[in-house]
Amino acid sequence: MPKVKTHSGAKKRFSLTGTGKIKRAHAFKNHELGKKQTKQKRRLTHKALVHKADKSRVQKMLGV
Repeated sequence: MPKVKTHSGAKKRFSLTGTGKIKRAHAFKNHELGKKQTKQKRRLTHKALVHKADKSRVQKMLGV
């Protein structure tokens, strides 16, 4: 049985916490930032956790 490879895009986008949760970045913070409010940009800066509905799919891509 061959080894399962980690999804290259997933390993760049997600990281694990010490308790096994998966961190992700918010969307909409890459371009056209001039038309977005400062408050919105500030909120999007912080990391978020992957929702439980998507967790198993992301774990499969990460090989966890």
